[in-house]
Amino acid sequence: MVVDPPTTTGLQLLTRMAPLHCWAWLWVLAGCVTTASAFLKIGRDRYGFVAALVPPAVWAIAYLAAVMSGEFSRGAYVAIWYLTSHVGVIMWAATVPEHSVPKPPRTRRAEGG
Repeated sequence: MVVDPPTTTGLQLLTRMAPLHCWAWLWVLAGCVTTASAFLKIGRDRYGFVAALVPPAVWAIAYLAAVMSGEFSRGAYVAIWYLTSHVGVIMWAATVPEHSVPKPPRTRRAEGG
């Protein structure tokens, strides 16, 4: 990726605003927020799910815009892939109930010992 970066075909909406390496930081930042949120108490990790949704949603929108503008006709397949394999899975994961691990029972000391 560093030596031979991928093409920006279909990402013109994004590359008009900033170079692709700047957009890569969106993925890094979202990953850091998502990772940090994983260590929060149950029910407080919603910001991690929101952060995880942002990069693939932005990429899907960029590819859909490229399809609608005629710049990249095959972008519809890529947008559908991001919307199903990324956005859809994250949204499903956000609905899975979480359960906390119960505390281990307290052991009683042996009397007379």
